[in-house]
Amino acid sequence: MFCDKAMELIRELHRAPEGQLPAFNEDGLRQVLEEMKALYEQNQSDVNEAKSGGRSDLIPTIKFRHCSLLRNRRCTVAYLYDRLLRIRALRWEYGSVLPNALRFHMAAEEMEWFNNYKRSLATYMRSLGGDEGLDITQDMKPPKSLYIEVRCLKDYGEFEVDDGTSVLLKKNSQHFLPRWKCEQLIRQGVLEHILS
Repeated sequence: MFCDKAMELIRELHRAPEGQLPAFNEDGLRQVLEEMKALYEQNQSDVNEAKSGGRSDLIPTIKFRHCSLLRNRRCTVAYLYDRLLRIRALRWEYGSVLPNALRFHMAAEEMEWFNNYKRSLATYMRSLGGDEGLDITQDMKPPKSLYIEVRCLKDYGEFEVDDGTSVLLKKNSQHFLPRWKCEQLIRQGVLEHILS
């Protein structure tokens, strides 16, 4: 049927929970593009026949195929755009290094786009806040306090705080550290925020 494969791509994204990235459906996308090519070729031959033979009875069929082409295009663009929005959100959530499980779900072009976005964001952050730059990925929610209590979930090693002191992050150790230094490690699963 017309546009079934394209609608399946949209349903696939709709079924995935928010913040999750389903595997890139290269096969489904290829099938949609093949259907679009076939519809376009059929329309071209019918348009030529309608012009040369004066067959006005083909016009409704041509219009129907054209609408199907437009719908397939909209669904394909919506699928790709939604995936890019999710990938962009992953950069803010996980930082500049994505877990392997997420990278496995991305196409090579999406990984290239992620790397370009990562570089652009880093360049922008370096341009802010003087010599050191400003990390705008920190404090995604306004902090209630500047220091938080954290528990280390895995051995990480030495961790240097801004005042020059070093803290040894060993599994199950608890520390009272600046929030902005810990947020990235919390997102990466190294630290856990202890709520009192």
